[in-house]
Amino acid sequence: MTTQPKGPAAYFPSIEKTYGRPIADWLADLAACGIDGHKPQVEWLKTEHGMGHGHATALVTYYRNPGKWPAYEGA
Repeated sequence: MTTQPKGPAAYFPSIEKTYGRPIADWLADLAACGIDGHKPQVEWLKTEHGMGHGHATALVTYYRNPGKWPAYEGA
């Protein structure tokens, strides 16, 4: 029996399916984007990658809070 992801990672299967890229790629993009701050990073994902607000927020929240959330196998 697999456990369901909690917190931001609960969105990750949908993000991977919707945008066709693994979570590790999105986290690497956030690390390389040169933008600091939660809201600016969310806006960057939305404008540059066409990501929905909920998906962008989940990724940025996970990225900016390492260790707070259980590890996601695709990250």
